[in-house]
Amino acid sequence: MDNVLIIGAGAAGSVVAQKCAMDRDTFKHIHLASRRIESCEKVAALCKTPIEISQVDADNVEEVVALINKVKPDLLINMALPYQDLPIMDACLEAGCNYMDTANYEPRDVAKFEYHWQWAYQDKFKQAGLTAILGCGFDPGVTNIFCAYAQEFLFDEIEYIDIVDCNAGDHGKTFATNFNPEINLREVTQDGKYWKDGEWIEIPALSIKTMIDYPEVGPKASYLIYHEEEESLVKHIKGLKQIRFWMTFGAEYIKHLEVFKSIGLIGLEPIKHKGMDVIPMEFLKDLLPPPSSLAEGYTGKTSIGIIARGTKDGEPVAKMLYNV
Repeated sequence: MDNVLIIGAGAAGSVVAQKCAMDRDTFKHIHLASRRIESCEKVAALCKTPIEISQVDADNVEEVVALINKVKPDLLINMALPYQDLPIMDACLEAGCNYMDTANYEPRDVAKFEYHWQWAYQDKFKQAGLTAILGCGFDPGVTNIFCAYAQEFLFDEIEYIDIVDCNAGDHGKTFATNFNPEINLREVTQDGKYWKDGEWIEIPALSIKTMIDYPEVGPKASYLIYHEEEESLVKHIKGLKQIRFWMTFGAEYIKHLEVFKSIGLIGLEPIKHKGMDVIPMEFLKDLLPPPSSLAEGYTGKTSIGIIARGTKDGEPVAKMLYNV
């Protein structure tokens, strides 16, 4: 990974670039690209060591191929929007570059998280002698690694997994999202889903909640939502009977969400406003604070992990692996 190309300079992309720039033993050459060069300039100014920057349209395969051929990276880290995963993967195949992302592909017009679009690339990358690592953020990503570690070292068989995600931070805003508002709101407002006894069970959005005691944070109301790593863990955790994903939302967040939903502000279909087509979700996104503006003055902790239950040496075992 001497030479890395990062595409996407939003809140999450900014973090990736700054972290890479702190570890020049691993990342000797860092190149950041985004649709707006101004975004790259802001991120470059925050990095502790110098990085190179470029403008690129991540939807345009030819532009991304040209950038890969120019930078010649060992690895492309995709921090663009999930809608752009497939064209960036196409560019990596064409230019011969390894690929990594943090969230799975979803179509622009439907809030639907499924891996089948990207898993269809398995043979193409294999035949090209390239690696593609999908969903390697925190959740999905670190949570998958916790599960793999638990399976390899802590259990003979894991029967139940609960992935638990608590953001107990306070940004001081009435309402804001910690990453791209459009993606965050789509994730939260789609119907929930969990896997049990070999089948997927769907539930209305945010209809199941429970109290979970998070390490170093304490008890928090947590809602069952669907998250993409469940789909891959079902394939790889042997003997699994049930997997669920829980996330905390404060009362104010839920109240705002209910209002936005009731008046149509999270709709994805265009509406007419003064003769112009406006997508309500995109309009709402522009009204909310940019996630990259929230870091200054942010207080509190995140507590994210997995609770696994199963057997070891014939005895029932329960373990929690987490990060605060």
